Parts: sequence; C-alpha cells; structure tokens
Amino acid sequence: MPTVAEQLRAGREAKKLTLNQVAEKTKIRADHLLALEEGNFGVFSAPIYIRGSVKNYASLLKLDLPQILAELDAELKGTEKFSVPPPFTDESDKPLDHAMFLLAKLNWKMALAAAAIIGVVLVVVVVNLVLKHNQAHDPLAGLPPAVYQPANSGDTLPLPRR
Repeated sequence: MPTVAEQLRAGREAKKLTLNQVAEKTKIRADHLLALEEGNFGVFSAPIYIRGSVKNYASLLKLDLPQILAELDAELKGTEKFSVPPPFTDESDKPLDHAMFLLAKLNWKMALAAAAIIGVVLVVVVVNLVLKHNQAHDPLAGLPPAVYQPANSGDTLPLPRR
C-alpha cells in the first residue's frame, strides 16, 4: 500500500501539476508541499498543520479524503514527534492559577448583581448602626438643667472700658 506522500506525489503527477502551481492554488508553501511528498513531517510544528495541508492538497487532487486522512493518522502515530498529542495546558496547582480559572468561569452579570445587593445591605446596616449609636449616646445626658441668668440687668449693652 502506498504511503500518503506517494499518493500525493502520484496524484500531482497524474494531473500534470508542478509544485509551484499547487502552491498557488492551495496557498501552501512549496517547501511544505515538497516535505509532504517526501513524507518529512518533521518540518511541521504540530500535527494539525500536517492534517490541514494534506486535506487541502488531497482535495485539490480529488483524492479520497477519509482514506487519506485515516492513513495519515496511522503514519503519524508511528512517528516519535507526533505519536501523542501535546497537552492543552501545563498542569499547575498554584493557588493563583486555580483562582484565575474560577474567575474565568464566573458569570459576571450575576456576580455584579449579587455585589450590588450586598453593597446595598451593607449601607443599610451601617446607617442603622450609626443612627442607633447617636440616639444611645446623648452628649448632654449628665448635665443639670440650665437656667438663664442675664449678666447685666439693663436693656443696654455695657460700654467698653477705656
């Protein structure tokens, strides 16, 4: 059974296309097309680029896509670099990373509404406590009642002394 690289090369040669013509039509670099035809998958940084390029290339050549992609997956599993897909993220157990993950999942509309309600409740409680404190603490509570006594008994103001 021919490899994917051999099938791509044979399909291109059957259609009498050059690598540059295929590169113009598929918008895949010519050196990447040559690497695909040689089976040199190490040129690509990730398997997604290989699969996408092979899919575009095989579509242009009107090859059987499901069969080509299944064979490509089998070939990639045999390579050391692309046999296991890389992890999506580096696992981290740091508290900050965990907190950021939880914040990312937070529904901000609900959180804002809850924060507004809590803020209103706190304002009401603080105002209530201040009013109760002012009513309980009367600054004039310990003083005797005052009686008005005028300083001079006349109706006029005292004259300044010289």
